[in-house]
Amino acid sequence: MISGTRTTGPRRNLFLVGIDVDSMGGSQRVMHTLAQGFAQRGHHVDLIGIRPSVAPYEFFRVPAYRHTTLYRTPSAPVWHAQRLSERLSPARMRTARAARAERERARRKLTQQFATVDDGYVIIGSPWAVDWLASVEWSHLKGIGQYHESFLQAQGSAHLRLIRRHYPLLEKSVFLSEGDAAAFQRDRLPNATAMPNPLPFPFTAPAPLDTRRIGAVGRLEAVKRLDRFIDAFAVACADLPGWELHIFGDGSQELALREQAAQLGIGDRVIFRGSVSDMAAAYRELAVLALTSEREGRPMALAEAAGCGVPCVSFDLSAGVRELIDDGRTGTLVRPGDTAALADALRQLANDDELRRRYGLAAQSHVASLELPVVLDQWERLFDEIDR
Repeated sequence: MISGTRTTGPRRNLFLVGIDVDSMGGSQRVMHTLAQGFAQRGHHVDLIGIRPSVAPYEFFRVPAYRHTTLYRTPSAPVWHAQRLSERLSPARMRTARAARAERERARRKLTQQFATVDDGYVIIGSPWAVDWLASVEWSHLKGIGQYHESFLQAQGSAHLRLIRRHYPLLEKSVFLSEGDAAAFQRDRLPNATAMPNPLPFPFTAPAPLDTRRIGAVGRLEAVKRLDRFIDAFAVACADLPGWELHIFGDGSQELALREQAAQLGIGDRVIFRGSVSDMAAAYRELAVLALTSEREGRPMALAEAAGCGVPCVSFDLSAGVRELIDDGRTGTLVRPGDTAALADALRQLANDDELRRRYGLAAQSHVASLELPVVLDQWERLFDEIDR
């Protein structure tokens, strides 16, 4: 459900572009949420995925925006020839020619789509998408580059190089927290500003917090370090009779995590829920949410849980995490990787009904500025600023 329809102000042509916009992930959910919100405010919105998803997810049954995918096939695994003969083999050369032709076809398709309007904005979801767009003609449109991770994460990857190369050429570069925007400004990116991701659902009454369920939400992949969560829960649950760990999401680590829980003797208390269509309802089932990732920018799971009045425990990973959790008021931050401290924090919240209630109410109030109408207002002020 999207709310906050705007009836006044200029109606703009908006193109939201990402590499893969249809997988079940936080950044994909943000792009669909923004597209739906902008469209319901009267803007002309195209959501464009460069590559199709291997496992597409339906974010809106009846989208108010147009949706296009440029390539016909998902990304192929990266391949490097071991010998010159492999690279020059007829089959490999045919594959390379077909890939180049498909790339050119996708770029022509997008160029033609951009050419259907005289002006507008291209909101680009990642450094790789900005890099891909470098050979597409769209000089008549204004560009805004997004980055859904932290400055620290960019430093440890190719992202920082791509941001330094491409983002200064755009009208604005938007980052998820004030701290990250300031860090990128210090890194010689003067057009950096902060723009939070919106919650994908409106506020309702706070969750009851009486279910004896501690939750995790996210992809079951190595970077999320759910093995740490299971270790911490195994320690904490010795003092938490009747409590369960519910894990929402799919991914390659599920079997290993199931085996870990069984080896720790808590297999019957760790429940794998898979992907669900109603995430607001899923959060409301929980009494506590925890996040144990290796790295995060401004994780949507923390914001969404807080929006449902669920207190959170997280490793202190970034400025974005610290903006979402006010330690000791809306939730608890612990030193990254410290599973003993995580177990203590889980045990404290599980054993104290009043503390959970107090943190949950404060958490919901703390993220009120992330409700979709508020964030859409910020985007429209940014458009107005650029237009001036």
